[in-house]
Amino acid sequence: MKVRYIAGIVCPKCGAQDSVRIYIPEEGDIDEQLRDCVTCGHEERIGQSAATRQEMSTRVSEKSTSAVQEVEPQILKLL
Repeated sequence: MKVRYIAGIVCPKCGAQDSVRIYIPEEGDIDEQLRDCVTCGHEERIGQSAATRQEMSTRVSEKSTSAVQEVEPQILKLL
């Protein structure tokens, strides 16, 4: 497992900032992530379904076919 610190996260138990690390499973390991606090020892397990959430559908993420229209260039005269 790889161990990484999560920047800016606050421990839900003791409130310490920048003290939470995450254990990321490697290929062949159980698909479950573990987070723990180095200050108080609080542990939290995250299943694969929560770790790989799908992006919500919004008007920005939806693909539109008519978003760009072809316009013929025009010549302008400057006076």
